[in-house]
Amino acid sequence: MALLWGRAAARCEFAGCSRPLWKSPVTQEAVNIAQMAHIYSFSSDGPRGNDGVSAADLNSVENLLLVCHPCHRKIDQYKDGGRYSASLLHEMKASHERRIELVTGIDPGRQSHVVLYGANVGDHHPSLNFHDCATAMFPDFYPATDHPIELSMLNDPMTDDAAAYWESQSVRLSTLFQQRVRDRLSPNDIRHVSVFAIAPQPLLILLGTLIGEMTNAAVYQRQREPPTWAWPAVCDTSPFEVVAPSSTAGPPALVLAISATVTDDRIRNVLGPDASIWTVRVPVPHNDMLKSRDQIVQFRQLLRPLLDRIKAIHGQTTTLHVFPAAPLSIAVEFGRLRMPKADMPLRIYDQVNALGGFIPALTFSLQE
Repeated sequence: MALLWGRAAARCEFAGCSRPLWKSPVTQEAVNIAQMAHIYSFSSDGPRGNDGVSAADLNSVENLLLVCHPCHRKIDQYKDGGRYSASLLHEMKASHERRIELVTGIDPGRQSHVVLYGANVGDHHPSLNFHDCATAMFPDFYPATDHPIELSMLNDPMTDDAAAYWESQSVRLSTLFQQRVRDRLSPNDIRHVSVFAIAPQPLLILLGTLIGEMTNAAVYQRQREPPTWAWPAVCDTSPFEVVAPSSTAGPPALVLAISATVTDDRIRNVLGPDASIWTVRVPVPHNDMLKSRDQIVQFRQLLRPLLDRIKAIHGQTTTLHVFPAAPLSIAVEFGRLRMPKADMPLRIYDQVNALGGFIPALTFSLQE
């Protein structure tokens, strides 16, 4: 029993249950509620029978499941086992015990606090599920606690075409980040964060600036097909490329044409006909193109020298106008790369169809 208890980590081994078996589910008092269920039955006329199984093997740990009472009753209710065949129960046992071995073998340094941030994107109200996010972290990291750090402001009645929208959202995000993350970094209460965010791109960039380069962080990307936060096991990646302007006389603009194409005329409608347009793009922009952490690394390696190049040409005190059409995680990483005392002031734009195109949303000044 002790060996089975240890391999199952005192949790029900029935797939999808995982109920803790060391305490009452009602009063939370410490009590052993575990039961041992035979995969091949102890008696010849029991559930699933035991033909061809030796007496020694019947009571071996390989033929036993640690389960709660309801799951025990469920798998043993029919003499032939019903849909709970011996092969299925063996599969459940192996999967559960393999997961326990892997989880308990993770270095404590892989603990990470889950940060969830969601804000309305037009009429879309994003939903972030802690369990889905925690699953996506595995096996690189695992949640430091059983609840996330919430920075979200969902179901806000104010929309992005309202005059006060950007100031209201940015103040709230900055305040919550200070209270729930930054104030916990100094005493090392938080050493690493895993970031899951769905929001308008200017707010994602702001979140990135708040996290910064000094905070250990992993930023995740929501995949559309199939819908998951986990990185695909195998993927083809598209290279990033920079298109420099033919003239650098006008106001500088940086276009991130990664998840969608952004034509120059849309930028000139905002900045004028002499705009100096720098573009970071991929061969075929689309909204599900980011499939690998390696692509984030490539983006960061390209962007840092590009920002320095633009600054050298246009001057450190000149405002750089940023028009992002990028995957969620790229927008956050763009903000993380910003060096507030060294980089140009930024003005971030957002596409608001109700207002006719790109509008200025947030401004980041050069810090003294």
